Amino acid sequence: MKIRQSVCLPMMKPADYPLDDFLSEIAKRGYAAVEIWGRDDEYEEIFRRAKKHGLAIASMVGHGDIGSGLNDPAQHARIEAELRESIDIATRWQIAGLICFSGNRRADLGEDEAIDNAVAGLRRIAPYAEKNGVNLTLELLNSKIDHVGYQCDNTPWGAAVCQQAGSANVKLLYDIYHAQIMEGDIIRTIRENIQWIGHFHTAGVPGRGDIDETQELNYTAICQAIADTGYDLYVGHEFKPRENVLYSLRNAFEICDKEQVRPD
Repeated sequence: MKIRQSVCLPMMKPADYPLDDFLSEIAKRGYAAVEIWGRDDEYEEIFRRAKKHGLAIASMVGHGDIGSGLNDPAQHARIEAELRESIDIATRWQIAGLICFSGNRRADLGEDEAIDNAVAGLRRIAPYAEKNGVNLTLELLNSKIDHVGYQCDNTPWGAAVCQQAGSANVKLLYDIYHAQIMEGDIIRTIRENIQWIGHFHTAGVPGRGDIDETQELNYTAICQAIADTGYDLYVGHEFKPRENVLYSLRNAFEICDKEQVRPD
C-alpha cells in the first residue's frame, strides 16, 4: 500500500511560476492533492484549477489564529462561526480536513483545563463536521523554535483532546517536523496514535528543509510505517525547498513512495 501525497501550495509554489503549469507538474509527478492555508480571494480559483488537473484538496486552515485558539472559551463563538463557514467550503470542494489550533499557553490555565476547554470548543462544531463528512484536525506545532508558547506541542495532549471530544471527525494533524523537534520517537508514536491522526505534514529537521539525506529523519521508513497502519488520507509536504522546487518535490515523492528495504 502506498500513501497519498499532497503539496502545500503556500510553501512550495514559486511566486513567478504560473499556477496551471505548477499544478500540471505536480500531477505528472504522481501527487494526489494540494493544500492551502487561508481563505483569501483566490482560493476558489485555486480549487477550480486543481480539480482541472485531477488534484484533490487535502486540507486548508479552518479558523484563525494560531495564538488565540480552542483553549480559550472566549474564542469559541468566533471559532465555531469560522469553522462553520469553512465546513461549508470543504463540503462544496470535497476537502478532507480543516486545520484547527489550540492557541498559546496561559499562566492562569493548567494543562488539564486547557484540554477541557479545547474539547468544549470542538464539541460545539463537531456535529456539523460529522454531518458533512469533514475532519477537524488539531495541529501539533513545536513551541521550542517556530511557535513559542503554543499549547498543542505534544502528541499526548492532542490525542487527549481527540479522544475526549468523542467524535470520529476530530483528529490530530501530526506534523512530523514539529513532533521531531518536541518529542522524537516518530514511528512508534504514529503506530500507537494512528486512530487519532487525520493528516500528516512533512519537513526536514533541522531547518524545515528538504526531506532528503541532508537531514535527520528517515522519511522512507516513516512513510512505510504510516502505510502499514492502513492510513488512507494524505501526507502533505510542507517544507522549504533548497533550490529547484520541482526537483525537491520529485525527490520527496520518490522518498515517500519507495518501499523500505527490510532484512530477511
